[in-house]
Amino acid sequence: LTPFSASEDMRSTWQGKAGRSPLQALYESDQFEQSSLQAVHQQRREMLSNVCSRYTRKRRLLQPDDLRHLVVDDTHGLLYCYVPKVACTNWKRVMMVLTGQGKYQDPLEIPAHEAHVPSNLRTLSEYSVPEINYRLRSYLKFVFVREPFERLVSAYRNKFTLSYNTAFHKRYGTKIIRRHRQEPSDRALERGDDVRFEEFVYYLLDPRTQQEEPFNEHWERVHSLCHPCIIHYDVVGKYETLAEDANYILQLVGADTSVKFPASSKTTRTTDDMTAQFFQDISPFYQRRLFNLYKMDYLLFNYSIPSYLRIR
Repeated sequence: LTPFSASEDMRSTWQGKAGRSPLQALYESDQFEQSSLQAVHQQRREMLSNVCSRYTRKRRLLQPDDLRHLVVDDTHGLLYCYVPKVACTNWKRVMMVLTGQGKYQDPLEIPAHEAHVPSNLRTLSEYSVPEINYRLRSYLKFVFVREPFERLVSAYRNKFTLSYNTAFHKRYGTKIIRRHRQEPSDRALERGDDVRFEEFVYYLLDPRTQQEEPFNEHWERVHSLCHPCIIHYDVVGKYETLAEDANYILQLVGADTSVKFPASSKTTRTTDDMTAQFFQDISPFYQRRLFNLYKMDYLLFNYSIPSYLRIR
């Protein structure tokens, strides 16, 4: 994917009498930036491919249910696998601008709740089998990932510590407290709004949890949401390099230059230091088990074992 190489004649028109013109210098710095980004993304794809070949014995066929997280932009030939807690609200806003035929201009003008209304974006699961195969073969496919435990703590903070998330407190909080708290109060059992991180970890590691139903998408592993060993992603963006990677994708698909990925302004963002604090009270035994649960995401996306874990 290299739609950036200008033709020789274009290059020669930029050459002034005194050598390089400012435009030529700009062009060359752009080229350097693009080629170094291409190298980074090539390395990420190779890493993914190597880990997949090492750990997946048999490739299974994709089912329609596997494609619910793949958002389609037929105008630009783009497939985006959204992962909650990895800038997915802003990416959905951008996808609404890209697919909206001029209805939306600025991603940030779209309210966050509107970005998550299912009917506002089409997913690959809504297409016929031939249409699915065509898009998987010919569209640019991308996914954004994040350090797994940082994403997990971000999900916990968002879903269990904010007073307005009553649906999550009722749906998951009450169950977690009933199963994993000794002598819970009647209020806690009814409201489920004071789940401790340690209790959330016990819930994730309880074998009954996944026997009863799949993990909620906010704490489901990326490899289970986006199937990177079956779907060959062209770009694996990272939360840690969000702005550069987002800009790179928009350039690759020839999006209008007025479409900008929103700059992050959140001061409440979950950081590595904050994540380390949450893990202080988790015993080494449970730290190791939790790491094993998310191990494939660590391997596939080349994240190292966090230094704060006591599992060595």
